[in-house]
Amino acid sequence: MHHSISSLTRNGDALSAVWAGGERTDLPYLWLRDNCGCAECRVVQTTEKRFHLFRVDKDLKPTQATLECAGSADEAISIAWPDGHRTRYLSSEIRGLLNRPGFDLRYWGGGFQPRRFDYQRFLARDRAAAELIDEFLQTGVCVLVDAPTEPDSSEQLAARLGPVREVLFERIHNVMVDPKGYNIAHTGLAVAPHNDFTSYTWPPSVQALHMLVNEVEGGESIVVDGFGLLDGLRSDYPDKFDALCAVPVPFRIFSERYEVYAANPMVELDSAGEVRLMRFNTAQMQAVPLSEPRLSDFYDAYHELSRRVNDVGAQVTFRLEGGQVLLCAGHRVLHGRTALRSNGRRHLQDAYFEHDNVRTHLRWLHLSGRI
Repeated sequence: MHHSISSLTRNGDALSAVWAGGERTDLPYLWLRDNCGCAECRVVQTTEKRFHLFRVDKDLKPTQATLECAGSADEAISIAWPDGHRTRYLSSEIRGLLNRPGFDLRYWGGGFQPRRFDYQRFLARDRAAAELIDEFLQTGVCVLVDAPTEPDSSEQLAARLGPVREVLFERIHNVMVDPKGYNIAHTGLAVAPHNDFTSYTWPPSVQALHMLVNEVEGGESIVVDGFGLLDGLRSDYPDKFDALCAVPVPFRIFSERYEVYAANPMVELDSAGEVRLMRFNTAQMQAVPLSEPRLSDFYDAYHELSRRVNDVGAQVTFRLEGGQVLLCAGHRVLHGRTALRSNGRRHLQDAYFEHDNVRTHLRWLHLSGRI
């Protein structure tokens, strides 16, 4: 789209701005009034909105709207309202508000390998942190190397990833072979690809799997791009995809002290219809009630998704050594491991964080001029 506005027309409920390239953008009158950036409508100190929309009529129309020159590369839309208030937008401001900000996702399959980053550089250098976070937001997975091997050192990651997201089952979760353990990760069995705490209505959205020591044979880490698989499923079988979005599935995790249970669809979409959350955990999935009217449709879809998740062509397998941290986007990337084939020391610690805080840190690095 050419960035210059060539004409402006008042219509029934919106201004129509025509750009130099011929594209048209409709600007609803209520939207224009609601987003006014003047000191009367915003708190100058914080930029928070002071204006409340109920203060104007729902059929609000401007008394005047003109296009003015605001410099060599910009125009300004100047608007007068019936109550005497005036609003002004630069064409560059309108361009910036055309779409919501976001990151392009890069889907991957079995031929992919997570990028590796130095742990100390990630913590100490802003540019290294920005590079890792940018990769993480696009692919959902990366590995930190040369990390500490002391217990609970995952707490250090909070400096870049934000506060630890606590769950009932330990703030920093210890994973090792334990005859009293409450889930399959505490055995030597293979752990199929899954994401954690599907039994929470809002599961943790970032997971750090920090290997402290790994002296056993087997136990190779597995990651799967859940969003990539769902994109393919949606394209191949839209009806199956819709069933996964519609049918609530119960998940449960429990220990001697706690139980967490929730029933939600395996796939959750955002307001734009894009996948924002996948819940897939065979070990913790409970029976879908027989009264569910779309039970057959769901199982047809679930079978296909399960087949794709467990296809070796979709799985990336590698060994996570002591002093390495696997970072996964918990709502997107499924993780697992192969079976342990020998006895020995293997101690992994999980810590959870939130995707919003990771994105915010990257934005802060940009806005503060640190990168």
